[in-house]
Amino acid sequence: MAYFNSGRWCIDRRQMLRGVGASLALPWLNCMTRPGLALAGQPAATKPRRSVFLYIPNGVNTLTWQIAKSGKDYEFTSPLKSLERHRDVVTPISGLHHPMVLGKHHNCDKVWLTGADVPGDGGAFRNSVSADQLMAELQGPFTRFPSLELAIEGHSLAWSRDGIQIPAERNTRNIFNMLCGVEKESPQAIRRRLSRRGSILDVVADDAQRVNQRLGREDRSKLDEYLTAVRQVELRTDRAESWLTIPKPKVSPTDEQRLTRKLDMSQVQEYYRLFYDLMVLALKTDSTRVITCMICSESSGGAIPDIGISQTRHGLSHHNGDPEQLRRLTQTDTFLVEQFSYFLDQLKGHQEEGDSLLDTTQVLWGSGMAYGHSHGNANLPTLLAGGRALGLKHGQHVDFNLPKIGQYNVGDANAHYRICSRPVDENARLSNLLLTMLHRMDVETERFQDSLGTVSEVLT
Repeated sequence: MAYFNSGRWCIDRRQMLRGVGASLALPWLNCMTRPGLALAGQPAATKPRRSVFLYIPNGVNTLTWQIAKSGKDYEFTSPLKSLERHRDVVTPISGLHHPMVLGKHHNCDKVWLTGADVPGDGGAFRNSVSADQLMAELQGPFTRFPSLELAIEGHSLAWSRDGIQIPAERNTRNIFNMLCGVEKESPQAIRRRLSRRGSILDVVADDAQRVNQRLGREDRSKLDEYLTAVRQVELRTDRAESWLTIPKPKVSPTDEQRLTRKLDMSQVQEYYRLFYDLMVLALKTDSTRVITCMICSESSGGAIPDIGISQTRHGLSHHNGDPEQLRRLTQTDTFLVEQFSYFLDQLKGHQEEGDSLLDTTQVLWGSGMAYGHSHGNANLPTLLAGGRALGLKHGQHVDFNLPKIGQYNVGDANAHYRICSRPVDENARLSNLLLTMLHRMDVETERFQDSLGTVSEVLT
């Protein structure tokens, strides 16, 4: 039975969508706010092209991070020194920004790979598809997992075409079991379990359509998001069944012991490197060709007891100019880059068909914020690495600021922070770089969000 009160259709929060032999609980909708009211009733294989996206929160200490000279004859600053051994496969990029995010610091991590328009405070936010998922649509049919969404701390960086956040895996043992672990059940038992799920959405489709017609605009949007998320789970279930007869890659007992050891955030360096090792495993076994990983949370992550840093990265980024806070922030920047350098070491170390794994993998490392103290989100810290076999070139500092400002004066903190708050070159957009990376993965598109073209400086 439907109920109407002051023009609002209200349903009980326990409302189910029903079909013959199946039912599906609804998400929370605005029209559930009045209690007591109820409504009755596989393709040919290709040479792998791979991409990895690594996100750090809250920006960096830009005063010690900023490279002062563009071109090939540049010097790495102190936080970036560990990249010296990778100079020929890394490109630091300065001056990029997301125009739709400027001045709206919230959601920087959520739109890093989407470039979606962020409303002002209090405005409703609906994300768009992230670049990694466009890549996964093209490269995913060749692998067991279209993409892997990981998070050492925090949440996923990946968003579907419907703007739904794809959940991230945080447990290292679970990640290993997904990639190489022996299933506890037989393929036949797993197939029976998967098939029992069936397609609930097909069964409840008529009821869902009837309910949807009577909801308000905001509730219709919520219900569509929810049903889309359920459908994505079903699609992944179908995919899991199609791979049941294909054995998982095997690793040596030594590697299995190393990759399944129990670690926690009291051993941050080893814990980070375990995640990076699992990413390498996923890539070199061709289990996936697209990976996103949130390094730590924007709000509460990033303490590094290994080097005596007990504060969160968010706390350190709000330094108010305190020299000791700035020193510690630089320490954490240095630590994070060192772990990134370790990852590049591992990618370089694996060879396949005349190329290193790094040659066939483009890696983007960065943040959606330049510095956290005043939430500056221009001049984003950005490092691009690898992908030589995909048509990328490296060995220089690409700087979109210097042609217009002439030089940096990081000794004048206020002047430098202004560069990180307002873009020097409005056309230097992070979406341009994402478009460039999409093309390297054979995604045919003329634009990505507000892109104006590709970044020719990193192309061969």
